[in-house]
Amino acid sequence: MVDLQSQYLRIKQEIDAGIQDVIDSAAFVKGPKVTDFQHHLEAYTGARHVIPVGNGTDALQIALMGLGLRPGDEVITPTFTFIATAEVVALLGLTPVVVDVDWETMNMDIASVRRAITPRTKAIVPVHLFGQCADMEALMALAEEHHLYVVEDACQAIGARYTFANGETKQAGTIGHIGCTSFFPSKNLGCYGDGGAIFTNDDELAAKMRAIANHGMVVRYHHDMIGVNSRLDSIQAAVLDAKLPHLDEYIAARQKAAAYYDEAFKDCPALLVPGRQAHSTHVFHQYTLRVTGTDRDKLREGLAERGIPAMIYYPVPLHQQKAYLDPRYKDGDFPAAEKLAACVLSLPMHTELDNEQLEYITSSVLALCRK
Repeated sequence: MVDLQSQYLRIKQEIDAGIQDVIDSAAFVKGPKVTDFQHHLEAYTGARHVIPVGNGTDALQIALMGLGLRPGDEVITPTFTFIATAEVVALLGLTPVVVDVDWETMNMDIASVRRAITPRTKAIVPVHLFGQCADMEALMALAEEHHLYVVEDACQAIGARYTFANGETKQAGTIGHIGCTSFFPSKNLGCYGDGGAIFTNDDELAAKMRAIANHGMVVRYHHDMIGVNSRLDSIQAAVLDAKLPHLDEYIAARQKAAAYYDEAFKDCPALLVPGRQAHSTHVFHQYTLRVTGTDRDKLREGLAERGIPAMIYYPVPLHQQKAYLDPRYKDGDFPAAEKLAACVLSLPMHTELDNEQLEYITSSVLALCRK
């Protein structure tokens, strides 16, 4: 699904030099490489504050802790997403409230969000699924109307750009009150271990979240709030800092591969290519088909026999997960999400795909669909 080795070889000298600098300095934790990367990522995204942390899940948890939410407060999030989005809500004793998604874009459905708001609702966590922003202008207007926080889960969408009706453009993760991202190795900007970051333009929130990520400590050994231990280590920061200048190039490569897939599948009645959000670019962390005219699982098996990996993201919506079963929800309540879970299939998507590989993948998919 991802060719990290070939990507590394293209920038081997930069990666190796950055890692060697960390080893030579022995500043493995909170070293200058972390600060350098933080500042470079602030410049790239336009975020006033970037807070590097241990992983994307930590970023979401620290964000919600920073908002001072209390047990029982409701947090709205889509039911079609990776489990971490709801996991941190539940871990903090908050109440996850799930909503349906749009069949075309697979992102949070705004009408469903509106229906889910109650007097106990305190925050909305949109997920920029597979690499494009949710409808953030509508979502921010809804949040303002009801005095709610918005925490963007941008773990799959770093570098995606959202354009507002007035022409203003912002990057994924910098639109809401807080944004979160992941640097898991397979992400568009990935390190060689775990890593994540939090974005905000709010000085007070930034100070609070920095303290929470550092055991609730501002002055050494003086703990003003309950915190956690979450930090991006210096070696991972060095890897990310070497990759960051190439991020736009990586995004362009993914978009080129996605365009190839689109063209190949546009006339195949068994397949629906990914829908596009009207006001967002798509950075294609995943290229996810909706397989509607043939057996999705047999197609996946056939591709595996030809040496082509394909993945199902995600086979079970949150409201059907055993750990998150809730009497408020029943099968059929979220038709788009349930239909997507039964038909989505993600094809290989990475920066190193060439035309020969794309031709083999697409011709194999089409041949199997005709069987």
